[in-house]
Amino acid sequence: MSALLERIAAIVGPQALLTADADTAPYAIDWRRRYRGRPLAVVRPASTAEVAAVVRLCAETRTPVVPQGGNTGLVGGATPDASGREVVVSLARMNRIRAIDRENDALTAEAGCTLAAVQAAAREAGRLFPLSLASEGSCQIGGNLSSNAGGTAVLRYGNARELTLGLEVVLPDGAVWDGLRALRKDNTGYDLKQLFLGAEGTLGIITAAVLELFPLPAGRATAIAALDTPAQAVELLGLMKARCGERLTAFELFSDYALALVLKHFPGSAAPFTARHPQYALVELEDTQSEEAARGLAEAALAEALQCGVVRDAVLAASEAQSRALWSLRENMSEAQAAEGKNIKHDVSVPTSRIAAFVAATDAALARAFPGVRMVTFGHLGDGNLHYNAAAPEGVDPERWMANQAAVNRIVHDSVAAFGGSISAEHGLGQAKREEILRYKSPVEMDLMRRVKAALDPLGIMNPGKVI
Repeated sequence: MSALLERIAAIVGPQALLTADADTAPYAIDWRRRYRGRPLAVVRPASTAEVAAVVRLCAETRTPVVPQGGNTGLVGGATPDASGREVVVSLARMNRIRAIDRENDALTAEAGCTLAAVQAAAREAGRLFPLSLASEGSCQIGGNLSSNAGGTAVLRYGNARELTLGLEVVLPDGAVWDGLRALRKDNTGYDLKQLFLGAEGTLGIITAAVLELFPLPAGRATAIAALDTPAQAVELLGLMKARCGERLTAFELFSDYALALVLKHFPGSAAPFTARHPQYALVELEDTQSEEAARGLAEAALAEALQCGVVRDAVLAASEAQSRALWSLRENMSEAQAAEGKNIKHDVSVPTSRIAAFVAATDAALARAFPGVRMVTFGHLGDGNLHYNAAAPEGVDPERWMANQAAVNRIVHDSVAAFGGSISAEHGLGQAKREEILRYKSPVEMDLMRRVKAALDPLGIMNPGKVI
């Protein structure tokens, strides 16, 4: 064992230092199995003090550090490179809920807590932590904050950035910034936590956070509506906002082809309607008074939409089990795509008012360039975020189809830019879009980002090769 690894072992204990290939393999590949690296070692610290000591040692020896949470990211942001020089710092052992303040609606959690564990702790205290993702059983809150995760409830509650009151961060030199303040107002200079939220571990390692909680809903209503076009979905969204106000928590859109993949690869799934329709909107309302109030609002709004011809048909879940079944259709789409074979994925955002035009224009451009291309479109329409994925034409091998990735990306991302959007809505840049972003951010923006990186991480050891 090298002198560096011996010193790390002395900090965290020999059992918390992994060096054998068999032990480090799960940490060396991303969730999509698209990026594979070879770390020098994987370190599993149990406290902020241990993280700080490890990072301080890595700074002293100029050893690159790759922070890693639940390793559920989709852009290779937590994957080491193949140099064999990088140390992966896994936060999985730092999984304590440090404090819950019910009166202040705040919860302090360590970075290694799974999102599901944070949700459960809030629920036990009679509160709601609204961040919700399909991977919530395995993704960790530190990774959620480092990637500014979005999920299904952004429409009402905002991204991870809006749900964070304070942070504790180990900086690239090993210093610890204690910003664990549970304040809604603190006008004393720069809001430093915003530097680390969405930075993908390139400026420091988030080790703990103060998260904002909300009243636990007394009831919810889940419904699915059948539509002809994305334009009708945008119209329905406007109607639901006007009639339901802040109770509208989620508004998801997905195409019939996306639904067909779930029905194919998850045999226990059931189609929500006897007939098939081009598009579907999954809608959820939450109410702090009663389930009857939520259901009444949903029923009235959907009845109006049907009367106006905005939707073809609608179904309101009659039980929690039916609600879960409807949500499973949406949540299983990523895995259904993976089971079908590789496809070219995009996580984009466009102003909601321009979603329909974007989809129409980009679908047409891709069809001209690649006749027969099949679009797997789904996402969080309520906040303008689409997972706009292009699958191979029927009969074309998915592996061969991936050779078109650069050309497909160019068409999609140029269209996103033309419609005033972003090429990464919630997944981040990681390795996947590090070069691509240079086409769409201005030189001034990129220069500002590089200056921030240089100021906080002058040695360039913190998650190198990611974001910028």
